This record gives sequence, structure tokens and C-alpha cells, in this order.
Amino acid sequence: MRKIARIVSLSFLGCIGMGVLLVGCNGGKATEQKTETSAVVEVKTERVRRQPVDQIQSYTGVITPYSKNMIASQSAMRIEKIYVEIGDYVKAGQLLVKMEETAYLQSKLQVENLKTDYGRTQALYESGGVSKQVLDQLKTQLDVAEESLANLKKNTMLLSPIAGIVTARNFDNGDMTGGQSILQVQQLKPVKITLNIQEEYFSAVKPKMDAAIHLDIYPDKEFRGRAHLIYPTVDAVSHTFSTEFTYDNNDLALRPGMFVRAELNFGTIDNVVVPDKAVIKQPGTDDRYVYVVNTDNTVTYVKVKLGQRLGNTYEILSGLNDGDVVVTAGISKLVSGVKVTILATE
Repeated sequence: MRKIARIVSLSFLGCIGMGVLLVGCNGGKATEQKTETSAVVEVKTERVRRQPVDQIQSYTGVITPYSKNMIASQSAMRIEKIYVEIGDYVKAGQLLVKMEETAYLQSKLQVENLKTDYGRTQALYESGGVSKQVLDQLKTQLDVAEESLANLKKNTMLLSPIAGIVTARNFDNGDMTGGQSILQVQQLKPVKITLNIQEEYFSAVKPKMDAAIHLDIYPDKEFRGRAHLIYPTVDAVSHTFSTEFTYDNNDLALRPGMFVRAELNFGTIDNVVVPDKAVIKQPGTDDRYVYVVNTDNTVTYVKVKLGQRLGNTYEILSGLNDGDVVVTAGISKLVSGVKVTILATE
């Protein structure tokens, strides 16, 4: 028993005697862990400030014609002649297609005969030869026949209701149509772009509001559109509302189907602006964070909502206050609550 006690005492004294050199003792381990957790990280920071920010929002859209008309006959008829080709510019009221005239000519002859009969009957009525009832009945027949003739004329001589460009031709001369579209005419002066805008800007969009329109095929040119039609409802799923913008397109530079980017300026708001190098993306999410330095020189991991990117800075919509100090360098070594030494503050 005395030998065992002596060995234990020597081991205990050896641990004390080697104090600083001993790594395997519990006291050594505790000291090492304490040093790690109390390490101070060196960082660079920047104090953020509120500043006026133009509320410019970007949207994408596709150019569409201002209006589009399908040129067709109401009933099945044979095409006698098509006067235009795809790409031709046409005026409003211009004759585009002439259909078979047989029914129209027959109706026209009937109207002429009825006009002759009506003239004779009116003379007889004035001399007392026929009653007013007979005259009125003949007048009704004439009115119906003239209306039918006018309708046949519209479906035989097909005119363009708008000024525009022929963009489709589906038949040739001599083809029989069953009421299908023969030609398509699109009005390209002006053109339209429909944008889906966030509901928070509903009250900010006004008629004739400007939009800056950009196309990849014209990299050095900006087109100016104006709000033409603001839809009165908001989509319950996307929380957006549609607005149509028009561009006069007098030079016909913009064509239906072209992809555009449009920018709208909703005015100026004072918001905090933060350097982009201070913003951290949370892996696996779309969340963004920054490290904010507290008064005791510890840092807090703060979630922020980003607005626009402004060169090498971001507009902050929520999460930061005017005057907050954010970490811009040394971020990789940080965790929330760690103490920092500030090397420089911009």
C-alpha cells in the first residue's frame, strides 16, 4: 500500500513540476481551448449611411403589334385575286383581296330591280293607285336587300381596317376558303410592350409614364416608351399587375417578337447603401447577411433585404440602420459573437 501511494504522489508532483511543458494534463487542455475561443479577429469595416437612391426597376418583355387583324371572308368563297404580299405596307381602307363576285353581282342586280319597282310604286301611291301599306312593304324589302348587298361587298372586296404590314399569307389565287384567315395585317406604328410590375408600385404607375427600353441588337441606343394601358387588377399569385407601354416606332426599328429590357424610375428614396464585399450569401438559400460590429467590438450576423445593385454597392431595404458599422474584410474568420480588432474603418 505504501509503494502504491508513493507512485501516485510522484505522478502528481511530476505533473506540477512540469507545469508549462505538460500537454497531457487536464489543466493544459483547458488553457489551450480558452485561448482559441478568446482569439480576436482582425477586420476592416465601413460605416454605412443613408443616401438618396433612384428607385429604378428593370423588367423584361416582348414587343407586340399595337393591333392585329385577320383578313377573311365571312362565308366559304373562292379567292379571285390577292393584291398584296408578305412584307407589304398597306393603308387603312386599301383593297387586299377580291373574292368571287357571283353572289355579290346577283344581289346588286336584285337591289337595282327593287329600286325600279319602288320608284314605280311610289308614283302610283302619289296618284292614289296603291295604298301606303304596299309602298312601305316594298321599301322594307329594298332596305333589307341593300343591307345584304353591303355585307356581300364587305366579304367580296376585303379591305384593310388598319395601316400596317402584311405579316402572313395563307392562300393563293383561286383557293377556296371556309372562312379562314387569308392574310394577317399588323399595325407596327406604334408597337406595344407589356410589363408585369410589382404590386407595391401600383399607385406609382401613371398614364404616359416614361420607360427606357433597351434591345441587344441596338446596344448603343435607348428607346422611350410611354404607359398606355394600366390593368386595374393585381394577380393574386405573382402579386404583379400588367401595364402596356407604347413606342411610336416611326422608323420601324422595333418588330414584334423582339426581346426587350425596360427600366422604370419610381422616384427617389433615402435608403442605407452597403459595399457589395460586405454582403454574404447564405449557402443553399437566397438569403443575404452582413456582420455588424457592436459597441463592445463583437460582431452579429444580421440578415438583410437587398434592393438594387448600384455599381459596387447594394441598396438595403431592411436589416441595417444609418451609421451601422459592417465588416468588409476578414469575414471568412468570423462567427456571430466573436470579438474583433478593427484595422481600418472607411
